[in-house]
Amino acid sequence: MKKGIHTLLLFSFLSFALIGCSSNDDEETEEQRDFAEQAADDDLLLREFLSTHTYNYEDFSSANSPVEFEVDTLAGDAANKTPLIDLVERREVTVNTTDGQSIDHTLYYIVARQGSRLEDRTSIVDSVYLTYRGKLLDGSVFDETTIPVWLDNTSVITGFRYGVSEIAPGTYTQNDDGTIDFENFGQGTFFLPSGLGYFANARSGIPAYSPLYFSVNVLTTNQADHDFDGILSIDEDVDGDGNPFNDDTDGDDIPNYADFDDDGDGVNTIAEYDKDGDGVPDDTDGDGIPDYLDNDND
Repeated sequence: MKKGIHTLLLFSFLSFALIGCSSNDDEETEEQRDFAEQAADDDLLLREFLSTHTYNYEDFSSANSPVEFEVDTLAGDAANKTPLIDLVERREVTVNTTDGQSIDHTLYYIVARQGSRLEDRTSIVDSVYLTYRGKLLDGSVFDETTIPVWLDNTSVITGFRYGVSEIAPGTYTQNDDGTIDFENFGQGTFFLPSGLGYFANARSGIPAYSPLYFSVNVLTTNQADHDFDGILSIDEDVDGDGNPFNDDTDGDDIPNYADFDDDGDGVNTIAEYDKDGDGVPDDTDGDGIPDYLDNDND
């Protein structure tokens, strides 16, 4: 890909909670719908949409420069094109509700053009530098930025963090005048049910229970250590299920990736993780539990 985005903002950091809009209290007065039933209803809506729409995939295969992702109905000049349902990939995401349910949701995504740095794809707890556009299924734009911003994936809606993690960043070069040119970056879109978005909570331009879709240009990424304990946030996934949000060793309702003292023993993780500096987490009592996760390591 030739140079496509030229910016001064590479090393600035803006942390958003997608989307930073006020809620609509009038739409929140109705009794909340059942989470599992809504997930099924949303999936029907998404599959119907994907079956009746397509996108400008030919532009991505023929152009050497960034292309705007455009969704269109299967009609007119686009009547014979391949529908989105035959182009998307699927990712199952489990959401744990406040009443103890675990509800599976299907995220649909398309990598229209993969970035060159596959090894640097963002995790769901890292940060990503990108441009994006968010739409409802009726095509209404509810949020977008054409100027690249940094987003912390721990602060955005669930579907966004999982969707953007499928798309790799590209490379960049810094010019003599301090500007940055980005090349070979990933472009794609993802379609998510309301349970991976705002569910019953309406936002400005987003009715309650709305499936959404985002198109993104992923420019670069950065690994995060949210609690500054010397352990990358993604490596605080103790149970190895790929989701550090549900790892809370001391049960204090603070996930390990954001907890200065993971085991709740009064000693900060950074002070007991690797005291001898050999690169291996210490296990003083030899019980197979690293000291920083063991509140009884004598």
